[in-house]
Amino acid sequence: MSKFRLVGISGNTHRPSKSQILLGTILESLRIEPGVSTTVFDIIDAGPGLGGAYQRDHLPPEAARIVEAIENADGLIVAVPIYKASYPGLFKHLIDFVDPLKLAGKPVALAATGGGTRHALSIEHQLRPLFGFFSALTLPTGVFVSDANYAEGKIVDSDSLTRIDALAAEFKNVLRTRSNARSIEEKAAVVV
Repeated sequence: MSKFRLVGISGNTHRPSKSQILLGTILESLRIEPGVSTTVFDIIDAGPGLGGAYQRDHLPPEAARIVEAIENADGLIVAVPIYKASYPGLFKHLIDFVDPLKLAGKPVALAATGGGTRHALSIEHQLRPLFGFFSALTLPTGVFVSDANYAEGKIVDSDSLTRIDALAAEFKNVLRTRSNARSIEEKAAVVV
């Protein structure tokens, strides 16, 4: 694979967080190959002025940098905490600044954490429609990990780890397909 930029977003407003652990576990499972760069952000990296910005040109520089990274990524990995059946408002506020055309067709891995399994469908009812608005290619497998599935700063539940591996395999397949398509395009451009 060559020249792919992946961006990971953890929607938590504090560190350390279970969403950050989930994002890191997904990245480990992906075992990023040479030529694929990854950049990871927590929502806290957007700076304290994010909540007060109502237009893109009012974003603090840190938040503007994250929005640009999301728009310029070849793929996204999103891991958010779920509170009362939805993702954090600051996460949604940040995503509201993303140009609706910039995520069209881009692969997006969806993952979430929550206190219990009552929140598990939030991936399907909250995250998938959000990225569907952008016409992003949300991968079929979503991963939800509840608090009971963590121990000593790690995900210890075998079912959760199996789903993470399935999500990573789907993401790799999309990247390989796109890498092959890019190689063909690059060779065709050289011939012309």
